[in-house]
Amino acid sequence: MSLAQATLKPPVSVADTPLRGVRPNIVQSIRAFRVPDLQEAAQALGHHFLYANLANAQSKQDVLDLISQQFMLTVAVGKNFDSLYDSMTDPVHKSGPQPGFIAVLEHIPANAKFDKEAREQLLDIFRDTADYWGDRKIPFRCFYSFL
Repeated sequence: MSLAQATLKPPVSVADTPLRGVRPNIVQSIRAFRVPDLQEAAQALGHHFLYANLANAQSKQDVLDLISQQFMLTVAVGKNFDSLYDSMTDPVHKSGPQPGFIAVLEHIPANAKFDKEAREQLLDIFRDTADYWGDRKIPFRCFYSFL
């Protein structure tokens, strides 16, 4: 065996990461996962890692602004969830082949300005995004926690 062969790493599969048993296109509670483990899994798989800490958000606009900033979205998210969906789907798809995504929404607020209905609408946008990428055979896993 040559040195070049000895230093090559075998390709990483989902089975080799903490994501084994997790469907490729899903939105689920972070529960047993730790953010650093998810970030390492994304790196090992060659996927984009998108992280947003929403602990300081109070309103829908705060949530949208923080996601846009922390995900470094190139398309302005604006003031509604539809624009968030739009910014995470078509323009990204048109920018070239995508390897996959692991997104984390940590500390989604639970208060009067961002109530249960708003939280469900936000998660529905990520479910729709997972479906969008699933239709294109691209993994999109989103993990979330509430504050």
